[in-house]
Amino acid sequence: MAFEVLPFRATISDYQRQADALLAAWQAGTDRALMNVVVQNHPKFLRTDVPWAQKRMTEAEIRATPVDAADAQLALARRYNFWDWAALTEYARAVAADDSYRQFETAVDAVVTGDAGLLSSMLTADSSLVRARSRRVCNFDPPEHRATLLHYVAANGVEGYRQKTPRNAVEIATLLLEAGSEPDSLADMYGGKCTTMAMLVSSCHPYHAGLQVPLVHALVDYGASVESHGAGEWTSPLMTALAFGYADAAEALARRGARITSVAAAAGLGRIDDVRPMLSGASALDRHRATALAAQLNRVDILRLLLDAGEDPNRLNPRGNHGHSTPLHQAVAAGHLDVVRLLVERGARLDVRDTMWDGTPLGWAEHCNQPAIADYLRRHDRGSQDS
Repeated sequence: MAFEVLPFRATISDYQRQADALLAAWQAGTDRALMNVVVQNHPKFLRTDVPWAQKRMTEAEIRATPVDAADAQLALARRYNFWDWAALTEYARAVAADDSYRQFETAVDAVVTGDAGLLSSMLTADSSLVRARSRRVCNFDPPEHRATLLHYVAANGVEGYRQKTPRNAVEIATLLLEAGSEPDSLADMYGGKCTTMAMLVSSCHPYHAGLQVPLVHALVDYGASVESHGAGEWTSPLMTALAFGYADAAEALARRGARITSVAAAAGLGRIDDVRPMLSGASALDRHRATALAAQLNRVDILRLLLDAGEDPNRLNPRGNHGHSTPLHQAVAAGHLDVVRLLVERGARLDVRDTMWDGTPLGWAEHCNQPAIADYLRRHDRGSQDS
């Protein structure tokens, strides 16, 4: 049975019925979809170092793990991204009893589903909605993200099941901005303070909807900064877009005035004529980051330049640039065979394992469905062993 997300107006009794269904499914051991809700959300099955990743457990180990009614409640609360059952209970109570709470949650639903008519009428009736913030207590860092309605347009940093990009997302964003949404307002996300722009250019949902770049332009048109703003790792929209591999969004930001002040930024954008004069004066960290981005974004000539300048292809990438992996891992995942060849020719080791999944570059190629790269790595590995 597929798990069905309840509407935000659901009562605690509705949520309790879902928790009961999870427990029954676990005890019966026959409904894998509902059992997976427990496995994918309960801390018993998740890593402590990477809280969103599952532990390596055999099926027998999973089935041998005791799950009781309280566990089912916690798993369900985490499925809705609440801190615990108490936080979910308080949310249901607030939705039922607090008009302002309910209005905000109704507006959020209008944003993520693209209901422009409802959103427009709500903003006309209450212009203060654009300044309202979420009061949910989530299982995030920090637990209260305090997102505005505009942050939900970015489809990142908020509760997972609400990370959606409707086809009319630009219209939704424009409605909010015309109504007075602050384009650079900060929310508490990913251990820092983040703008809508930073979250937008790091989210796969607007990218896959083909709306990431149009939304970048919409935000800038209404005054959003293209320079660093906020606190934490994701303050620079340009560097954030590059770190997450969204080169088109990064180019759009550069066209709208984002300054290219580092070798890493120039490398990620593929601007070799900017890289050359900046390289000699660049810091070690900047060069390191440039190497990571060049490999990830298929900037072969720039990567060759960096390797010629002495950059090590076997270092783990810097923090903020998939620091659990090497340039080779990231080139493999992105499907850049020419980059893979260059790195291997320049001494990139095939036995280095990433620190999150403990995978070799070949393992990544197989997992990421990159058969041509996997074949190349196998042939090269055999050739190395034969020699």
